[in-house]
Amino acid sequence: MSSMTLTYSGQLRTQGTHVASGNTVITDAPLDNNGRGEAYSPTDLVCSALGSCMMTIMGIVAERNAIDLTGMHMAITKKMAADPRRIAEIVLEVQMPARIFSDKEKALLENAARTCPVALSLHPDTTQTVTFLYA
Repeated sequence: MSSMTLTYSGQLRTQGTHVASGNTVITDAPLDNNGRGEAYSPTDLVCSALGSCMMTIMGIVAERNAIDLTGMHMAITKKMAADPRRIAEIVLEVQMPARIFSDKEKALLENAARTCPVALSLHPDTTQTVTFLYA
């Protein structure tokens, strides 16, 4: 049984449904690629998936080690290449919560982020630039 379904709605828009929950995601082609840009583009979702995966795996490690990550947030920038059109670089800036992290905690969390399943699944030619900002 599939875990997701996808429907093409026309005008370069898709609607994906997560079968187990019924949640939906709409994508549009971006403005610079003949689209309306009214929703995430498929490449935006890839970048967002990377950030979400990093945070999720960091959260698992944090819970295992009694580290509070509440309030952590991330800014993501996608840089595209032209020929062939693809994601060239994903820049992720992780703002850690305002607390003191030991060197061991920083190493655990940063390693968790850099080795999340999405990070390990992306093509090696896609540069992942990750910066951790500690208050």
